[in-house]
Amino acid sequence: MNFAIEVPGEATPLSLQNLYHTLTAASSTNPQQIKSGAQQLQNWEKQPGYYSSLQSIFVDTALPVDVRHLCIIQLKNGIDKYWRKTATNAISKEEKDQICARSIESGTKEPDPLLALQNALMIAKIVRYEYALDWPDALSSLASNLDLTYQPNRDPLELLRALLILLEVIKELSTARIQRTRASLQTAASEVLQILGKVYFGKVQTWTNFVQYGGDDEGGALNSLEQSLLALRTLRRLLIAGWNFPNRSSEFQSAWGLLINHFKDMLALTTDDSSSINADVRLLVEKHLRQIAKLHQNLAKDHPAGFALLPDSIELVTAYWGLISRFGESFGSQTTGAANSRTGDDDDDDGEPMPVMEYLSLKGLLLLRACVRMVFNPAQTFKFQQDQDKEEKSRSRQLVKQTLLTESFSQTMMQTLVTRFFVFRSRDLRDWQEEPEEWERKEEGEDDVWEFSLRSCAEKLFLELMLNYKAHLAPPLISVFANVASPQNYDVFLKDSVYGAIGLAASVLEDKIDFGSFLNGTLAHEVQINQPGYNILRRRIAIVLGQWLLVKDGLDRPLVYQIFQHILDKRDPLNDLVVRITAGRQLKNIILPFEFSIHTFKPYCATITSHLMALINDVELGETKLALLNTLTTLVQSVDDEITPFADQIISLLPPLWEQAGDEFLMKQSILGILSSLISAMKSNSRQYHSFMIPLIESCVKMDSDTRTYLLEDSMELWATVLQQTPSAAVPDVLPLVPHLFPMLEVGSDTLRRSLEMIEVYVYLAPLQMLPSSSLLLPAFVDLLEDAKREATGLALNIIDLLMQSALELGGIEAFMSLMSQLLESKYLQTILSGLRGAHEAHQASGPNRSKSWLDVLAETDYLSILSRIVLAGPNIFVDAVKAARPSEQFDFTIQWLLSEWFRHFDNISHPEKKKLNCLGLTALVQTGQAWMLEHLQELMGVWTETVLEFYDDDNSMGIDYMVYKDPDALKATGETAEQEGRRKLLTVDPVHRFDLKTFIREHVQQAIATSGGNETFQAEWVINVDKDVLEAFGKLGIF
Repeated sequence: MNFAIEVPGEATPLSLQNLYHTLTAASSTNPQQIKSGAQQLQNWEKQPGYYSSLQSIFVDTALPVDVRHLCIIQLKNGIDKYWRKTATNAISKEEKDQICARSIESGTKEPDPLLALQNALMIAKIVRYEYALDWPDALSSLASNLDLTYQPNRDPLELLRALLILLEVIKELSTARIQRTRASLQTAASEVLQILGKVYFGKVQTWTNFVQYGGDDEGGALNSLEQSLLALRTLRRLLIAGWNFPNRSSEFQSAWGLLINHFKDMLALTTDDSSSINADVRLLVEKHLRQIAKLHQNLAKDHPAGFALLPDSIELVTAYWGLISRFGESFGSQTTGAANSRTGDDDDDDGEPMPVMEYLSLKGLLLLRACVRMVFNPAQTFKFQQDQDKEEKSRSRQLVKQTLLTESFSQTMMQTLVTRFFVFRSRDLRDWQEEPEEWERKEEGEDDVWEFSLRSCAEKLFLELMLNYKAHLAPPLISVFANVASPQNYDVFLKDSVYGAIGLAASVLEDKIDFGSFLNGTLAHEVQINQPGYNILRRRIAIVLGQWLLVKDGLDRPLVYQIFQHILDKRDPLNDLVVRITAGRQLKNIILPFEFSIHTFKPYCATITSHLMALINDVELGETKLALLNTLTTLVQSVDDEITPFADQIISLLPPLWEQAGDEFLMKQSILGILSSLISAMKSNSRQYHSFMIPLIESCVKMDSDTRTYLLEDSMELWATVLQQTPSAAVPDVLPLVPHLFPMLEVGSDTLRRSLEMIEVYVYLAPLQMLPSSSLLLPAFVDLLEDAKREATGLALNIIDLLMQSALELGGIEAFMSLMSQLLESKYLQTILSGLRGAHEAHQASGPNRSKSWLDVLAETDYLSILSRIVLAGPNIFVDAVKAARPSEQFDFTIQWLLSEWFRHFDNISHPEKKKLNCLGLTALVQTGQAWMLEHLQELMGVWTETVLEFYDDDNSMGIDYMVYKDPDALKATGETAEQEGRRKLLTVDPVHRFDLKTFIREHVQQAIATSGGNETFQAEWVINVDKDVLEAFGKLGIF
């Protein structure tokens, strides 16, 4: 059928026929039909009846599979969007009931396995939303449906589908974060277990009878195997999530005991060489074993006390150890030839599932580790515990410690782990040669990767044992180490295992082994041996040194640097890619410790850096490059300016890496990090690389950049570092980046704080160039004034303060007046005065109903400091600005409440510089001689007395304000950057550091006296109103 939708979506009514045709178009191979069909489906999804109509088409098994598949996908996705009652255009209750009623029956009879899975996932989503409030019998219905399909003469497929639905529902409920959902599952767990257990144990009985006694119905036996496996997968999740205290449940204990017996019987069946079962049956039986082993591990991890107190649990763990020990006898490789050539004795294909015995051994190790942690590192919980819970927890720990984790058993485990599971397999050695980078990456696996590797898991268990049985296990380990650690011992595999154990236990053995002697007498010699297999030992030596230098002080670091210099050299054939990558990774641990000294490392810096950069070029895997780049970053940070001779080489390495990285943003973040470290180390010498870095930064920060989301933070870090180290002559290089800062000033932006900090640096770097940008900054800054983020507001106010100082110093009154015009046009000054007015009103009232100012103490200090800057530029400028900012108020009214609030707040100013600035501002207003100022003379004298006493200490025999810089040139630092120079210049011309406070007060009071008509008039009209004690305290200052 060649069908296309020609009319707009809104014009096509929703009907089953129209929906079917649209689904047919959307599932076709014609791009135009797919697009138009998808758009029509999107238009319909909010209409009543849409999702029940989708289900009506889905349940018709006679329709094409592609159409039905699109139906169930649309329906499943719609559950997430519209099933909740609170969702916009939510599905109605009637439509929900219709969907629920048909979903279980249709899913049970669905012939297509993929469609059956999607339907089961859809039901699971519905149950998660509906159970138990709106669909209280959901699990009961599913269990009844399962029981019905288990009846004789039913289609075996129906039982599989019923099990699949129940499996997905229990998976969904068991992973729910809402405790109510998990509690509801536990309420119904017994009912479900009764029916699910009957199905599982019945089917197992069916196929075991066939295996033991034979018969004609091999197909039926295989069906039973598949059904019991799916039932077991469901049962495993139900047993873990359905009981908080499994040891208290008799029905759980019953199922537990039967499963242990099944585990023993199935294990015997798969390991019996004389068994005649075919490969398909064996594979399914092995899958049963894997599921039961998962149950054992998950139960010990999630319910440790319950696991320990279950019948036969300790015997089960002991049995696992017996299995582990037997498997360990054939685990490792016995020859070193495999380390240097392809091996042919291991035919395991990559990508194949782990052999069942290896898998069970891995689960056994995980189970043992869970037991160790159960005793020594019990999980902490905030959940309220009853006395019974606490008693069971204590009893389980004692039981495991006394009956399982005895000292003799812990020693046996330690020895077996080191000698059997720390060794390489021939497969490892083959992969070492054939896929060195991939193999090394797997060995270096982080996070939970160790849970999927037998050797890595053995290392984790070994470390747990050493940490918790150090007094008992250290002596035998040290004894073995002493026998093995000799250059005359050429058993590379044994040495690798024992050295690996010594490295893992470094924190335990640091005061028990003379590692310095081992380093000088053994490792230094062995790393130079050129014999087959010694590449294995070189890799291990790099790892061990990286582990021990983090915990042991006083080692021969020059010797360690020589060793790394040697094993990073690709000219030595034994230093294959794995050895060098491992050394490159571990080098980070060598140069990180506090004891690191640039002077000691300097003789080796050139060679090691060159080898490391060559290695980065040699590797291909992105993860490996990233790890080595992180090492290079650490190296640059550690050696500081000693890296300068290699800067060209490092920079030349980065552009190709950047291009190769493509969408691997972690790699690009690492490259930006290296550049930041390099700039910091080279300081002003880094200017030569601006031509590379400035365009790179711009490409990451501009608003339309594809990489902005991922690289903005790192690129801004690099940008800030460039600004900090830019010399004066290179300031023009960084100015083109300024426009990219303005879009980042939105309130709530993650980059707001960093953007403000960088604008501040730009004001120091290029004040003349930044002054014209005030018109772009101020509108954004107005929004910040009322923002709750105090830090951002303070930074913005400081930038205005700096712009005011720069305008006055560099452009005089004309430039300052231009800035004042912008402050008024942007409503910035009006907002400041409004904030102060609100603060004043709040402080005038008292009681519970008084208004609250949105200004905090620090913000009000900053507001008044801005006003002080305006006053110092000229009192008349201040008066005119206040009048312009508050045109609806009489000036006398405005200045009265403003000065009242100013004097009230003065005692709350704790910052010394801002305190003096405000004192200067208030003092400068005195020279106006206006009554609105002089009537505050008593408050003003209190301010003068307080401030002078603070800035003229008793030991100041010169009688000079200590805030004044006596020798401004002394502030100049060696190797001053442009930013530092800008800061210094503004500081030296700042009135706070330029004017002596006593002199400033004296001169301005004298001007006020002159303006008022002379001293007698001043005394008679103003001084006479000052309190006698205030006047006396002021007189003692000796200003007049």
